[in-house]
Amino acid sequence: MTMKSKIYTYLTALSVAALLAACSATTRGPEEDKSKRLDSLKTQQANIAKEIKKLEEEINKANPQNSTAKAKDVSVTEMVAHSFDHYIQTQGRVEAEDNIDVSAKSMGVVMAVYVKEGQAVGKGKVLAQIDNAVIVRSIESMRSQLELAQSVYDRQKNLWDQKIGTEVQFLQAKTSKESLEKQLASLEEQNEMTKIKSPINGTVDAVFAKIGENLAPGMPAFRVVNTSDLKLVAKVSEAYVTAVKTGNKVKVNIPELKQELDARVTFVGRIIDPMSRTFEVDVKLPSKADLRPNMTGVIKVIYHTESSAITLPVNAVQDINGEKIVYVAESDGTNTVARKKVVTVDGVFSGEAQITGLKAGDKVVTFGYQGLSDGELIKI
Repeated sequence: MTMKSKIYTYLTALSVAALLAACSATTRGPEEDKSKRLDSLKTQQANIAKEIKKLEEEINKANPQNSTAKAKDVSVTEMVAHSFDHYIQTQGRVEAEDNIDVSAKSMGVVMAVYVKEGQAVGKGKVLAQIDNAVIVRSIESMRSQLELAQSVYDRQKNLWDQKIGTEVQFLQAKTSKESLEKQLASLEEQNEMTKIKSPINGTVDAVFAKIGENLAPGMPAFRVVNTSDLKLVAKVSEAYVTAVKTGNKVKVNIPELKQELDARVTFVGRIIDPMSRTFEVDVKLPSKADLRPNMTGVIKVIYHTESSAITLPVNAVQDINGEKIVYVAESDGTNTVARKKVVTVDGVFSGEAQITGLKAGDKVVTFGYQGLSDGELIKI
């Protein structure tokens, strides 16, 4: 008789014994407690199930070609230790370090506008001219008076050096000359104030001034932006107030540009917003021709990097009875079986979980793990 025949004979005997036991139980009088009979039958059923499983394992070991057909198809991923970043993800807005509304320093009517929107300008470039005709005439008159005063002073000084004339005459000539020089300097300063100049190197983003319009100090006439000096401003939850520091590496994704930029945290706010419970983080951006103020960006502030971490897709980790488990493919003689491993999840980022409890080289079941049981035959 073969091994398989012996096993089937034994199983048949067990089944008959169970049936006889059940039948004998039903022949007893009504005084027999039904709950006791039910418990007895359940115990017999459990014993038969254990015996069936034991016999199946023996059959599979004796006939590996049959067990392969019953094995569950799965896919595995071999664990490799690698660098793994812990980060905070949030959204921010691109801002220019220098984004300035330029206004006139003196009141007057705009006589000329020298630039257009989009034009690059240097620091000190005259953007517009306010009517300065009265001041110009005053300057011309003052220069004529100063020329005369200078001539008188030169003569009085020459005489005084020769000890001719009085000291009072010399001092009067000197005072008159110096007074006119100060008045001329004041007029020239007033004339400069009629010129609206760019305070920075940048690009004219907007022109508000119009020829013939009467401007007053404080009224925006132009907006000049330095697009080569940009930053991204974001809000971070106060839960990370001790994690985020100046100098942290940052990955910046600008959806419109379809690219990721490497940057650093340049400023961490010291105040928590009482409404949003967040604090400000500034990230200095590299110079890019296509970057524009007010673009939105998604940033990942990396606050910790694990140099040698084991990670796997978070959905491969199952939560069963309060335990985090995965299944690892292991060899069992000529067969491959799934072994349950209890693990700890140290962090989840972008769908990847950092795991403690596995080692490099472990082959974790990442497809077909649903419904697996410890020791179940699998086929990779």
